[in-house]
Amino acid sequence: MVDGLAGRIERPSTERAMRAVPRHVFVPEGRRDAAYADRPLPIEGGQTISAPHMVAEMTDRLALAPGDRVLEVGTGCGYHAAVTAEVAGAENVYSVEYDGALADAARGRLSDLGYGAVSVRRGDGRDGWAAHAPYDAAYLTCAAARVPPALIEQVEVGGRILAPVGTGGTQRLVRLEKRPDGVEREALTRVRFVRMRG
Repeated sequence: MVDGLAGRIERPSTERAMRAVPRHVFVPEGRRDAAYADRPLPIEGGQTISAPHMVAEMTDRLALAPGDRVLEVGTGCGYHAAVTAEVAGAENVYSVEYDGALADAARGRLSDLGYGAVSVRRGDGRDGWAAHAPYDAAYLTCAAARVPPALIEQVEVGGRILAPVGTGGTQRLVRLEKRPDGVEREALTRVRFVRMRG
């Protein structure tokens, strides 16, 4: 799978993380024959596991380093959190999932694979997770009409946020960087994510 992404992954740490995480474990059994295809797949709760190239691109664009504290909104099956944990360290990843059953399943799956230090809780991602702020980076795995203000508040100055922004078929991946005098915003590629719930 990762060989097929050659040229799309910029950072060695991202490539190592993508190679380390067994994507098939995060895919429902009936779909595991397609686990390493470069496309999103349905998971429980009407949600999806993102395409590998999108996980790699987001990991690259966040420019994570070991020890960075990272907030994820939308745990889903836990795959993206595991990739993030490979780069930043599992103990530095905090993930919020709206669906309690998905949160519980992801927590168990992550623990079984050695990522038990990833913190997962059920909650509304619009609120972030203030108890562990400030974060060096945050990202959404679901599309919102705008980046929730709480996430911007919870990222420290110099921190980065990646989020699919928009509704329906009009979504763009947006990168924000928090600066002392405000927020710098850059619109990136067109994307299609499930909508944020809550």
